[in-house]
Amino acid sequence: MKNIKREFHRLGRSGSLDLTRSLSNPSSSTMPDPVNGSANATGNANETAPLLGRHTSASSYHSYHQHNSAWQGLPRKFIVTTWRTLLSNYVNVLLVFVPLGIIAGALHWAPTAVFVLNFIAIIPLASLLSFATEELSANLGQTIGGLLNATFGNAVELIVSIVALQRNEIRIVQASMLGSILSNILLVLGCCFLAGGLRERESRFNSTVASTMSSLMAVSSASLIIPATLYAALRTSSKRETDEHILLLSHGTAIILLILYLLYLYFQLYSHSSLFNDVEAAAEEGEGGAGTNDDESGEILSPFAAGTALVIVTVMVAVCAEYLVGSIDAIVESSHISKTFIGLILIPIVGNAAEHVTAVIVAYKGKMDLAINVAIGSSMQIALFVTPFLVILGWIMNRAMTLHFQGFETVVFFLSVLVVNYLIQDGKSNYLEGAMCLGTYTIIALAFYVYPDDASGDLGGNFIKHFFSN
Repeated sequence: MKNIKREFHRLGRSGSLDLTRSLSNPSSSTMPDPVNGSANATGNANETAPLLGRHTSASSYHSYHQHNSAWQGLPRKFIVTTWRTLLSNYVNVLLVFVPLGIIAGALHWAPTAVFVLNFIAIIPLASLLSFATEELSANLGQTIGGLLNATFGNAVELIVSIVALQRNEIRIVQASMLGSILSNILLVLGCCFLAGGLRERESRFNSTVASTMSSLMAVSSASLIIPATLYAALRTSSKRETDEHILLLSHGTAIILLILYLLYLYFQLYSHSSLFNDVEAAAEEGEGGAGTNDDESGEILSPFAAGTALVIVTVMVAVCAEYLVGSIDAIVESSHISKTFIGLILIPIVGNAAEHVTAVIVAYKGKMDLAINVAIGSSMQIALFVTPFLVILGWIMNRAMTLHFQGFETVVFFLSVLVVNYLIQDGKSNYLEGAMCLGTYTIIALAFYVYPDDASGDLGGNFIKHFFSN
């Protein structure tokens, strides 16, 4: 695309240069008087008139030529830009499933076919969404770019959850949020540690940045434990009164978490930006990974093109998510897989597939700071931004979306954050620590595979009563 722009401007400059030269040296274009055969003092007016006419014609010609060249170059420019965008990641070959998934949902094919096709279609759409966000962020500066990355970094999970929230599928929303966090801090981080350990005996990273992120994750886990324990403590009250108290606590907690996230953005972009310089430098060096080209961010799509692509891809994700969520009930009935397992294990893996591959590749290249920033940073966005935002959105939509997750899910989240905090506190990683993360995630996946949707949400319940009575 750079060559096309350079050639277009070169042609425009050369045309203007020729016209300027002819205007600045009219004597070079002076013609003899067609009547007298020579130039004289009385014929200056006659000589000047046709000369100006020729200059006007030349100006019109060059203007017309430039105008046509610009319009004729647009199709080629569009094709080149589209092609380079498609080459930004290898998973874009799966874009053929996008029209198939939409057709399957529109024509009411079998629920399994609708689910699988839209399930696969979301993978390349998530990749394009991430690519368009990075291109737009690179053109708008660090501050606005950081906010865009924060907003659209987990756009797939957000869109799927909004669709599920609109359908009042609270279990799918909560499971999708928790599953996104667990897949990032256990699955992705474990793969990064494992990939880095295969190449180097020990990988080092910025422990200060990692500890800051993990501390915020601990705060977010506390925000889930407190509603669960309060629910257990209020069991003696009426269910309606208990639900009202939990809803009030969730709304207040969501607002506080959003404030904390805004403070973290200010911490990262302004007050303590020096701590994140190494991560940003690694990001600039590692942009060629995961099947991307060697161009710098912001040089493939213009701000207008990136914004347009962002809108179009977001709409496509929303359409595919609508059909995906709509087919979940039939999948649960036919395959006997719980909604919790689908929302907690399957959807997060699809929504972050391209981002996961990028993190693993940059970790293998030795850029562990960038890999940890992708893994823990993405989970932190879910915990401190996306989940509280959905609680506030449910409040607006009159949906009972709360931070009261079921007791088993809350304990799993807390233990996962605890394990990750222990692994990253020394600022070093190896393949064994990666295997630990992957093993923990596999155990959790197996547990949720057998976990029923109608399990009790009481963190205490009869078990604790029986434990203390004995």
